[in-house]
Amino acid sequence: MNIFIMILVAMLMLGFYVISSPNQSVTEQGTEYAVTQSDLRSIAECAAAQHNAQIKGFSFQDICIEQNGIKSEFICLNENQKKTDCEIIRNKKPAYSYIITSTNQIPEKKYNNMIDILEEYFPDTGTFGIFLNDAIMSGGITNPRSVPKTIIDEMELKNGQLVYMTQYELPETETAFNSQTDTDIICPVGTIKTYKFSRWQCIPYNTKTDCGGDTIWDSDLLECVPDETKKPLCAEQQTAVLVDSVWECVNPFPEKVCPDNMIARLNYTTLEWECITDPNEIQNIKKCETLNRGAIYGALGSTVRIPSSSCTDCEKMLTDPDTCISVCVPDPSQINNPKCYPGDVKECSGNSRAFYFGFPSYSYASQVNEVKGKSIPLDKSHSQNRKFNCLDCGDKGIDESKSFLPYIAICK
Repeated sequence: MNIFIMILVAMLMLGFYVISSPNQSVTEQGTEYAVTQSDLRSIAECAAAQHNAQIKGFSFQDICIEQNGIKSEFICLNENQKKTDCEIIRNKKPAYSYIITSTNQIPEKKYNNMIDILEEYFPDTGTFGIFLNDAIMSGGITNPRSVPKTIIDEMELKNGQLVYMTQYELPETETAFNSQTDTDIICPVGTIKTYKFSRWQCIPYNTKTDCGGDTIWDSDLLECVPDETKKPLCAEQQTAVLVDSVWECVNPFPEKVCPDNMIARLNYTTLEWECITDPNEIQNIKKCETLNRGAIYGALGSTVRIPSSSCTDCEKMLTDPDTCISVCVPDPSQINNPKCYPGDVKECSGNSRAFYFGFPSYSYASQVNEVKGKSIPLDKSHSQNRKFNCLDCGDKGIDESKSFLPYIAICK
């Protein structure tokens, strides 16, 4: 009997250990924490983007606004902290002018998680935080910022809401705000361009947003792709085609008769057959039998010997098929060539060192599409040797806003 009881106790202890295994618990808790942080960060970034758009006079439209109940208001107060019109009447301004943005309430158990988000991503924003007991609790070491009671009543603020409050000055006269003059940015797949913190940035899409039609979200590609599980079974002589994100069965065999040297192609936009030139019949016609070399670059007034090829080992030749004129342009793939840069390529990196190409003249640089519209330095600190060079800026560091590697490098 005692042996039976001992075996039963051992089985119960083994089952308890497997169910409450530390590794399993840690994995589940770590995954849950990461998901929570990702959701809270999305809410904070959406609220910040909406608030900054209000400040700049832009319209920020994203699905996260509706999902998180985000709203912004302009509220003005007089000397007695009472609400007044946000207007200049008889040259008298309101005593206080605010822009306030709020979100839905956050569960109390997630307050600490949101404070972590604010400390990591918004450490210098003292008026962006959780509304709690008539004050804004922000990240970092900033003290709680009290909110006027009139604003609390007007916005119907409740504990747990994420609140962003900014005080501004009404302009004396109408101010014309210029549009952003920075070079437009191209965002990678899975991100969207938005104006945040006085500059354009790429922020991730909300990956939990459902894709439309017969498409599904691909977490690896970060885009909506056709959902093969919804692909229909078509008739024997038909095939399934995704049209406007919806699967449709179409007849792949054309009934259209095309003239010689042309073939029929299905236009998936109109679902109609059209005749196009047969690609097998297109002849590769060479326009240029001989090449006209571009200019040979040298110092003004000097005697320059014309070599057999005007391009160096660090350049490549591009030929215009219409004019048959060839020009030499920098070839970044040759940066590891000792003839183009004799040193160790890995050492020319970091905040103080960067590569640049030794452009010999402005006319040479005008032939290079990659640097068109950019400022080319032709001074004594930059070599004009038609090779790749390493610029060492020392403590000043590289000016990333003016540099364009590996063609242009400028110190701060």
